[in-house]
Amino acid sequence: MPDPFAGRTDEDLLADHVGGDPEAFGELFRRHRDRMWAVALRTTGDPELAADAVQDAFVSAFRRAHTFSGRSAVTTWLHRIVVNACLDRIRRRRPTSELPDDHAAVLAEPRDRPASVEARLDVQEALATLPEAQRLALVLVDMHGYPVAEAAQILGVAEGTVKSRCSRGRAALAPLLVGHGTADP
Repeated sequence: MPDPFAGRTDEDLLADHVGGDPEAFGELFRRHRDRMWAVALRTTGDPELAADAVQDAFVSAFRRAHTFSGRSAVTTWLHRIVVNACLDRIRRRRPTSELPDDHAAVLAEPRDRPASVEARLDVQEALATLPEAQRLALVLVDMHGYPVAEAAQILGVAEGTVKSRCSRGRAALAPLLVGHGTADP
């Protein structure tokens, strides 16, 4: 059976959703849920908190789709909503317990599997020491590969601010990771 959404852009799907198509937003969700989950998980560092934030974000996007102005890509708009949902969740609840021993598998994305579990845990631990603004900038730019301009749109700050946050964050991470074999001296 042919894919009914083939050839439809994210912008088309969002417009169709606003226009009343009951399936369009579901396709947007299917296309972007994994990436949004990865952003939320790296932002919050907690799988439960990330799941709640992604749910909040998609509900918010569903309800506020009519506010999408088209000045950025739909994915940028969704990322911004996810980051805001994560920040809201973090402010309301800080994790109070350690992650289970098998959490490394949850934290790892498929492309991370060849890397050592220890290195991933070291990076997660080091990221957790950064101020929230630096961590968010580094997650978007260094871990998800967003251009600085797009990360700036997602975070709602100037490009120079993203660059300085990344620079400061990298400088703070380097000494923490050098001794663990996850960064070059």
